[in-house]
Amino acid sequence: MEQLSGRAAWITGAASGIGLALAHRLADEGVRLALVDVEEAALQQAEAALRAKGATVLAIRADVSNAEAMKAAAARALEAFGVVHIVCNNAGVGGGGGPMWLMSETDWKWTIDVNLHGVVHGIRLLLPALIASGEEGHVVNTASIAGVTSPPFMAPYVATKHAVVALSECLAKELELAHAKVAVSVLCPGFVRTNIATSERNRPEAAPGAGDNPLAAKFGGALRQLVDSGIAAEKVAEEIVRALREKRFYIFTHPEMKPGVEHRMKQILDEQTPGIDPLFRALFG
Repeated sequence: MEQLSGRAAWITGAASGIGLALAHRLADEGVRLALVDVEEAALQQAEAALRAKGATVLAIRADVSNAEAMKAAAARALEAFGVVHIVCNNAGVGGGGGPMWLMSETDWKWTIDVNLHGVVHGIRLLLPALIASGEEGHVVNTASIAGVTSPPFMAPYVATKHAVVALSECLAKELELAHAKVAVSVLCPGFVRTNIATSERNRPEAAPGAGDNPLAAKFGGALRQLVDSGIAAEKVAEEIVRALREKRFYIFTHPEMKPGVEHRMKQILDEQTPGIDPLFRALFG
């Protein structure tokens, strides 16, 4: 997609982190924006900042895990813009930490509903109009480097990110077979300075106590340190825009992590027992 100016974009998780950085980067390209986020105050601040720089903005408070809320949000975006050309299914949460057998049912449900169903909602609600229009478009699904590796103590998060990678691959093939002018990218970043380590703040119910999960607090502290030392969200946004122009499917923001992906693929092909990443062995071994 060489020409971005005048297009319309949908961005979930748009009030902070990668979503907010991407909104500003696309605004610089003259893209009209539908911003979707569950945090009302942060969403209003994002809208005001983008309007101040002259962007056309539609801010919609919605929980991406809620099918009816997403249906209403998508209807508003389509009413405002007619067609949404750039669909960025970005909202995500970290989920719980620790051994998966100590994770509660709500840990799993919350993470799956946001990280996986949030992506599915964006695809099923916005792509029909885009495909029917015959116009050029692009879908960007936010996964993670954890979607192509398998670090321990974050099973709900890892499972959903693997699912996002797989469904993005399926989507790209289906769009090709449908002869649609819609490309797909899956974003697989490493550690980025965002609020994901504190995503519990947006849980719809009280988080369970750490008493039954002694590693949860330790994992949470380690995760916050890694996120705080990560790259800037603006750098990720720049990579996404580059991928839009290049119609590039995989977006890896941390090339130094690619050997871990290669190692995992080799273990699969050699039918080996999965090995523990040296970083996690150092943290928890």
